[in-house]
Amino acid sequence: MKLQDALFNWLQIRMVADARPDDRAAVDTVQFFATILQEDHGMTEFDIVMVDDTMVHIKYVIDGKAKKQMVPRENAEQLLHDINSNPKYNE
Repeated sequence: MKLQDALFNWLQIRMVADARPDDRAAVDTVQFFATILQEDHGMTEFDIVMVDDTMVHIKYVIDGKAKKQMVPRENAEQLLHDINSNPKYNE
């Protein structure tokens, strides 16, 4: 899996897990993507550092270098929106 895909997938499911802390599947999936980021891409640190009106800001360390990535908030929250709008997942 490409780095950008793994980071985006981690971000989306992390936002779901943060909003739904009792959702065990979401929490487990966050760990799955965290493992990919660590083992396949050499990330040693990564976290959401800010969410503003339009962007989600992620900082991470790879190969000893700190980096920052911004993702449009609408894209980052799409999975959460899809889950919350499906009655099957909100019983």
